[in-house]
Amino acid sequence: MVQEKNEKVYRLVLAALMAALCYVGYALLPALNADGTKIHFGNAFVVLAAYLLGGPYGGLSGAVGLSLADILGGFAESAPRTFLTKLVIGLVVGLVAHRIAKISEDHPSSYVWKWSIIAAIAGLGVNCLFEPALKYVWYTLLIPNPDKAASAIKALLAVTTYTTLINAVTNSIVAVILYNAVRPALRRAGMILPVGKHRKTEQR
Repeated sequence: MVQEKNEKVYRLVLAALMAALCYVGYALLPALNADGTKIHFGNAFVVLAAYLLGGPYGGLSGAVGLSLADILGGFAESAPRTFLTKLVIGLVVGLVAHRIAKISEDHPSSYVWKWSIIAAIAGLGVNCLFEPALKYVWYTLLIPNPDKAASAIKALLAVTTYTTLINAVTNSIVAVILYNAVRPALRRAGMILPVGKHRKTEQR
């Protein structure tokens, strides 16, 4: 497993890499105008970061990478909301994957597949509700804008917009496949980070 003295450095380097991948996953595809939302794969790397690093580090990686994508893409006003929503995705995925299922420990592949799917659905499912709810609060209390607030509450009452649902499904699939593809190689190399309460558990 990753030696304890090198673990902090490795975690920070991996977090920086995941932040960069979140940015690339967002910027790679052109914007598709559907309900003002962009179809992208940035969230897949937020979920992947939470699998590999745990909720706090994974969420912060996604928050930084995708907030930067907003700023560089000319949508700086959206960056604070993006930071919060991506952080929540990471925290929820990390909670399910590591606090409940403890997937960084030694488990059969079928167990890891099952819980990585559940964690991705939980994180991105919560995002489908949290994102429009935050947008509604944002444009009602913080930066009043009746039109945008009405649009947000409409999306919330409809559970989600079409584009957000597509993002949730496609990003869940991509994240689960990527994690279960790289996990065996990382385990063989002793590079799976211990996450959660059992940080000293030997990685086989």
